[in-house]
Amino acid sequence: MSLTLQNVSRVVEGETWIDDVSLTLEPGSFNVLLGRTLAGKTTLMRLMAGLDRPNSGKVLMNGMDVTGVPVQERNLSMVYQQFINYPNLTVYENIASPLRLAKLNKKLIDQRVHETAAMLRIEHLLERMPLELSGGQQQRTSMARALVKDAQLILFDEPLVNLDYKLREELREELRSLFKARNCIAVYATTEPNEALALGGNTAVMHEGRLLQMGPTPQVYHRPKDIITAEMFSEPPINIIPGRVTENEVTFDETVHFQLNSDLRPLKPGHYQFGVRASHIGLVPHADDDLELPVKVDLAEISGSETFLHVRNPHFELVLHLSGVHEYHVDQDIKIYFPTHKLYAFDPHGSIVHAPASLLEV
Repeated sequence: MSLTLQNVSRVVEGETWIDDVSLTLEPGSFNVLLGRTLAGKTTLMRLMAGLDRPNSGKVLMNGMDVTGVPVQERNLSMVYQQFINYPNLTVYENIASPLRLAKLNKKLIDQRVHETAAMLRIEHLLERMPLELSGGQQQRTSMARALVKDAQLILFDEPLVNLDYKLREELREELRSLFKARNCIAVYATTEPNEALALGGNTAVMHEGRLLQMGPTPQVYHRPKDIITAEMFSEPPINIIPGRVTENEVTFDETVHFQLNSDLRPLKPGHYQFGVRASHIGLVPHADDDLELPVKVDLAEISGSETFLHVRNPHFELVLHLSGVHEYHVDQDIKIYFPTHKLYAFDPHGSIVHAPASLLEV
């Protein structure tokens, strides 16, 4: 089954929640909706499911217009942020509930429940009640109920957001494996760029109800169409520095100069906004054309085994994403190394004009 949205819009009390979105999802595809809170991800999935109806545009399944078809008449499942299980039913009965509604015979129900529970490693929990389970086990039960139907469309609305980091990693890995063997369409909403990268497949970047870009996840990540997409698909957001290209060099705010390398030489003279990902700036040089910059520390934000280092010079600010724990004090003078061969260039309107060739090959 293919799913197509044709110029779909959704307006609620005069406010546009989805703005003229068109996309096509192919059978067997895993698709990530990436965007901040209120970007329109949940609203878009509700339109896909038939829970809401668009004010304009069409929803097509296998080329047939299903815009007005209610959710009960569509072959789909949905998994939410919260652990939505029937508290008075065992895990077995929770998973079996959609099959009983479909009036499958008892033997087939039993077979499908055990197969799905085994896939999600909860077969030993089938006789327990939901309140006897951990958060991860409850979410696995919710996912099993969605998967057991063998639905043509499965929608995941930030299903792992309430789980701890280790559980999220485990379930992400399982999701990738599960959908390799299925021919359904999976749509997974997240606010986290790293989760989109981990899941792979295709990514659609959403912002304020608009679809900014969609394509294979590595392609969207390495070649964002504009600054907003680059910021959305980067954690922390990509650093943006205004600059100017002359015949021979790049200048940042008339203070930082470096020669045009072979990667940047195709840029025409003029004003640009240059982008560099936080993970590409380092504390030691890694290439001959790394630019040494003296900066002052604003903040060293330690998160587990990573450090987000906020620095500044008199003209612009940068964030570095460093592996390991790095302790610095405010206003400490340090030197950082800026990879000129990993620069993105955007025109004054924010559209991309150059992506680093070294990254496009990854």
